[in-house]
Formats: sequence, C-alpha cells, structure tokens
Amino acid sequence: MRRIVFQAFAAGPVLRAALLLLAVLLAGCGSLPAMKQMAPTTAPPVDPQAPLAKIVAASTPPGEHSGFRLMPLGEYSLQARIDLAERAQRTLDVQYYVIANDGAGWLLLRALKQAAERGVRVRLLVDDLYTANTGHLLLALNNIPNAEVRLFNPFCCARGSLPGRFAASAFDLERLNHRMHNKLFIADGVMAVAGGRNIADEYFTLNTAQNFVDMDALVVGKVVDQLSGIFDEYWNSEEVYPVTAVVQPDRDREQQVARFTREVDMESRARKLSLPPSDVLGYGPIGEELDAGRLGLLWGRANAVADPPAKLRFMSADGAYAASVTSRFWMRLLEAESEIVLTTPYLVPGDRGMSAIAELRQRGVNVTLVTNSLAANDEPLVHSGYARYRERLLKEGVDLYELSPARTRSGRLGMFGNSLGRLHAKTAVVDQRRMFIGSVNLDPRSATQNTELGIMVDSPQLAREMLRIIKISRLESAYRLRLAGDGSLEWLAVDGEKEVILRTEPESTWFQRLYKDLVGPLVPEHLL
Repeated sequence: MRRIVFQAFAAGPVLRAALLLLAVLLAGCGSLPAMKQMAPTTAPPVDPQAPLAKIVAASTPPGEHSGFRLMPLGEYSLQARIDLAERAQRTLDVQYYVIANDGAGWLLLRALKQAAERGVRVRLLVDDLYTANTGHLLLALNNIPNAEVRLFNPFCCARGSLPGRFAASAFDLERLNHRMHNKLFIADGVMAVAGGRNIADEYFTLNTAQNFVDMDALVVGKVVDQLSGIFDEYWNSEEVYPVTAVVQPDRDREQQVARFTREVDMESRARKLSLPPSDVLGYGPIGEELDAGRLGLLWGRANAVADPPAKLRFMSADGAYAASVTSRFWMRLLEAESEIVLTTPYLVPGDRGMSAIAELRQRGVNVTLVTNSLAANDEPLVHSGYARYRERLLKEGVDLYELSPARTRSGRLGMFGNSLGRLHAKTAVVDQRRMFIGSVNLDPRSATQNTELGIMVDSPQLAREMLRIIKISRLESAYRLRLAGDGSLEWLAVDGEKEVILRTEPESTWFQRLYKDLVGPLVPEHLL
C-alpha cells in the first residue's frame, strides 16, 4: 500500500523548521482556487435494457439481495475492470487512492478513454497524493468528450514531485494529511468491483520486484445502489476539485490527447494479461461468463459504508473516529459469538482495539489475526507500532500470524515468481457467517485520517470461501507467533515435515530491525 506518512514531521523539530523555511523560499507557492466551477452530477436511474443490467437480472435468483464473486487473483481482478469498462453502455464511476503511470494504470485509463469515446459517461475521482507522474494523463482524459476527472483534496502547487508538494504546502499539512483511501469501480450502476486494490502493477502481480496479496470482489444487487450513493457523495463534496482547476496544461488540448495516445494507448496494447484457467476457488475469468450472459455468484444481505468525505474538516479526532468505518467495523466484530478471522497489512490496534479484543476473549471468542512480518511490511514504522502490541495480543490468547515475503511464491494466490509478496488484503470473517471486505486497515490512519470504504455481507457460503483463502495464506505463507518460556517472541514455520523455530524477526535485515527499534519509538502512535 502506498500511504502518506508524517513520521518525519513528528520525529524532528529541526526537520520541520527546515521544511517550513524551504516553503517560504520556494517560488511559485500559492493556494487552491477560491472558487471552483464544478457542476454536481449523480448516478442516473439504471436502464434495465442495458447489457450488464440484463446479465444481473438473469443471474439473480428470486428474492436475493446482493451477489458476490471473490477475486484473490490480481490478474482476474484487473481484467474484470477492463471487461466491465468494455461492456458498459451508460456510465462508469471510478474512485481510487492510486492510479499509477504503469502497465496496470495504462490498461485502465485506456479502457476509460475508449468507453468515453463511444458515449459512456465516465467520472474518475482520484486522490491527489500520488498524481505527480499522472496529472498530465488525467488532464488529457478529462479532455475526451463524456469524460470528467476530479481530484480529492489536492495540493496547490509545486506539483512536479511529492517532496516539492509537501515543502510548498508546509503550512497546510493538517488539511493534506486527510486522504481518500477508497477503491471503487461501478459500471452502468449495476456491477461494481470493490476491495483493497489500487491501480498499479504491484496490486495485480505484474511487478517484477514486489507484489501484494490482496482481495477484491465483483458485486451486483441492491448494495450497488449504496455504492453509487457513496460515489456521488464524494464526487460532489467540497474536498473535490476539477482536475482543470489544479493541473496546469503544458500543451494545447489536441497535443494532450496525442500524448495520452502515445503513452497510454500504444503502451497498453503491448500489455497482455496472462490469465490462468482458474483461481484457487475454482472460478475462471468473469469475461467468459459475461459473454454467456449469466454470472455464477454467492448471495447474501449486504451493507456498504464509507467515511464522510469531510472527515476531520469539522471534527475532532474522537468525532472522526465515531463517524468512521473503523468504528462501525469494530462494532460488528464485537457482535461475534465464537470466532473472528481477520487480515490486515497494517495492525496497530491501540487501546480501543485491545479493549475490544480483551472483551471478545473474555467471552470465549477465538481471534485469529494475519498481518505482515517486518520483512514483508512496506511501512517499517507502522510495523514498529504493531510490534508494541504483539506480546499483549499473545497474552490475550490471540492466534497471531505474520506473512513471509518469500513463502508467498507458491503461486496459489497469484503468480509471484521471484518477487516479494506483501499482504494488502483487508478482510474479516465473523462466526463463519459474516464477511467484511474493503479498504480499512486496523491502524490510527484509517481510523481518524483517511477516508475508507467497506462492505459487510451476511452469507455463510461467501464466508467459507474467504476463510479458505485466508487459510492458504496462513498455513502456506505465514509464521505463527508464540511466547517462549522466558516471555520472548518465537516465530514458527513448517519446512516440509519439520517445524522451524526462529527467535528474531524472520527474513529481515539488520537495518530493518535497527530502523524499527530506533526510529519507530520516536513516532507518536496517532501518526502511524
């Protein structure tokens, strides 16, 4: 996961002062436009005669609420978005924290451009944190008829690099620490893809160095109406600006589109997704089922929730938490009667989370947590925050597992090859009946800074499938933690038929351990 982290500002007053001085000296500093021309739009009524709507109708048994297809394979998940974009006839509503200037980003942007060119209304909403390398592409897409691009909580100036943006906005960090972490793709108001994946190569096992173990779901039915309402709320919020109000063009409109064609259309043609015949659940690519006019789905009652776009703008930290998806997520976990199984790449439970876990354990609820090891974590300072709680979690009787970056190469959850594997899925299963999937990490940033989106589904069949996927990660790709007799930590792994016991952070380098132990304690937990 790519995330904004202000640990540097917390760790050193000298660094903060230097950045403030640099901001004063920087030329071209400014502010966001005081007025913005942005016509509000909403999702239109669903056309039951549209091809995707007909497929949903043909696939829905009488009386069912919402249908789901879990997508643990990155290749399937990216292709699902492309398939839906190619088949949409009326609308595409797309919302992401990251759309990278790489193969995955090119494939999606090309599909959106082609949809707009054939008359589909395309609304693309992107968080502005990581747009330094994609701003020109987003501006060019906005120039295509029927396409409109907006940015969430944008930076005002020095937009060519992330360090420059922060330096030029040193007096506005409180606002800029509020990011939109949602991930959502809706086609014709009837089919959606939601979950944990951003749009970048590493989320779809296309990166040669490192890839994420992640999870999305194809969604149809009544919950898609809720997702459309959530998108509309963000699209029309005060935190959102038209890309044209923020990104300054460096060439005329025709040249922008020509550049988009060269960079996106031509590059993406050379990118061919290699789709395995089936995934670990036995499903094939959804394109084949879309062609056949009927989808095989699992059904249940579902509810989608999201943080308010203005999270923190008019709220204290306590108020932001009370309104958060994180708070509602913990409330649902506390309803558990027998078992919770949860995956999160970043686990910093805090006092609230530890109190909830203690309450669950006192009632005899089994709690299993799967997160990243230090070697697998792309945010070592966040890992240091998690490390503060490991002994307490184990003493509470939690079954705790940490993903190995090397042991994910078995291929059952994606073709990782020789790349490192990192957990990024945010999922939970309660009492083998209710399933959660979304963008929420169990850390302070998700709770009180970022906006998040999640879906809770009551479906024993879907819960069983999610448990099957988590079990593969837990048994084949993770270390189990326990307390040794002297109270120190031990990591257990199975090598063939032999159990291996390790007493230091497995697969980590001395520098990773030093950084975690020396720098980590300096960072206040609320900034993790």
